[in-house]
Amino acid sequence: MKTETYPAHTSVSAPTQSQDARSLAALLCATDRSAAPLVLRLALAAVVFPHGAQKLLGWFGGYGFNGTMQFFTTAMHIPAPLALGAILIEFFAPLLLALGLATRAAALSVGTVLGTAMFMAHTRHGFFMNWSGTQQGEGIEYFLLVLGIAAALILSGGGRLSADRAIHRRIAGA
Repeated sequence: MKTETYPAHTSVSAPTQSQDARSLAALLCATDRSAAPLVLRLALAAVVFPHGAQKLLGWFGGYGFNGTMQFFTTAMHIPAPLALGAILIEFFAPLLLALGLATRAAALSVGTVLGTAMFMAHTRHGFFMNWSGTQQGEGIEYFLLVLGIAAALILSGGGRLSADRAIHRRIAGA
């Protein structure tokens, strides 16, 4: 094994925290001009936001924050910090997705929350959604679509008309 030696006057500078943060931001925001992620972002935001609004604000026939927290912590035995996180993610992540801001983090958050919901409450009801009202609950069909869209956005980034793309161009140009 060969060991390299450097003269005493040679210095190797480590990246600064600012450079590291800029590199990480550039990596997380990297995307292309493709329209496909735009379509996926808007679709995912459109189907998840109403669920978050039900839980946080009581819109669309939901129970609102207090009712949802009580259900999650009492009936489902979810620890309060995790229940709060799920409510906030379902409300705010779709807003981020619509803007294409922090697309990968928002998609990962939505995928994590809804993937958890799928395994905790919906796998026992089979594959299909309860379109006809003949089964006890909803199956996993919707959740698989959400997970697929979330995975595609994690891989692709925000695409066309995303704040992420604008941020990346700015960072890369700096």
